[in-house]
Amino acid sequence: MQLLELMTTEGCHLCDLAVPLLVQGVDPEIFEVDLVDIAFDDELVERYGSRIPVLRHLESGEELNWPFDAQTLDKFLAELA
Repeated sequence: MQLLELMTTEGCHLCDLAVPLLVQGVDPEIFEVDLVDIAFDDELVERYGSRIPVLRHLESGEELNWPFDAQTLDKFLAELA
């Protein structure tokens, strides 16, 4: 199982758009997605505050920055698999 983190925070309307893409596009047999609220970590706020949502592959550190669509997500996941 590969781990992905979606950098997000409460009230982020772009994050609200990204979550359904992940629900539809991520195979739960291959990837597990954790939502990480950056608001509780100053380092994460500094790194991601102006560009969330960001999908991060935990093992490789590869990131998919917003904006992304289903096709871009598919390509990102295929490169990780």
